[in-house]
Amino acid sequence: MRKVGIIGGSGKLGRHLIGHCLERGYDVTVVCRPESVGKLADLADRITVVPGRTDDRAAVARALAGCDGVLTVLVPFGVHDYASGTAQAVLDHAEPGARLVFSCGWHITRGDGDRYTRRFRAMVRVMTVVARAVRFADIDDQVRACDRVFASDTAWTVVRGSDLAEGPSEGLPVWARHVGDPLLASNLTMRTDYALFMVAALTDDTLVHEAPAIVGRGTASAREHAATDPT
Repeated sequence: MRKVGIIGGSGKLGRHLIGHCLERGYDVTVVCRPESVGKLADLADRITVVPGRTDDRAAVARALAGCDGVLTVLVPFGVHDYASGTAQAVLDHAEPGARLVFSCGWHITRGDGDRYTRRFRAMVRVMTVVARAVRFADIDDQVRACDRVFASDTAWTVVRGSDLAEGPSEGLPVWARHVGDPLLASNLTMRTDYALFMVAALTDDTLVHEAPAIVGRGTASAREHAATDPT
């Protein structure tokens, strides 16, 4: 891994992604909306910034040229297929064989054993309806975006995150293959550690074609799992 493209790098998660990549000595190119370029001014001498919406195919193609890995923040912004457009642009313009890592929430499912409580399903449905009604976000579009990733033959990983918090790192999060696993019960991960997991996934071949659901290593459920795991 030498050069990494970050699609959506000016937000909180994106800044952590940039930091972890720079710590590893990667050459970093970032796509962010033109109005957000100023947020990365303090890093201007360490990264390359390509102004553009993350679903701007020309901007994505320019940024991903020569990249060995791609980190994509799938944000369902607005009501015009922003997330699915972003995913498709990455799938179409990433270099052949590049490692692709995408972010999303636990509500994304591959239909392979995930279990959701009624409360969780109700919460997601309400958020989906309200966000679309005010034209702020289309959560269902993030579902469609991930379906496109799951259907592709690229070397992808989709990291499904719990609730996020700011704070010091607890180390690399732990993960389960299915939402509903007792390991995930604490439903909390430090944002910097979510980014850490995504960056680590770039060089972890065991995560290719996986959709790990993560939780913070320092949470109660993770510690309980570690205490009872015979391995």
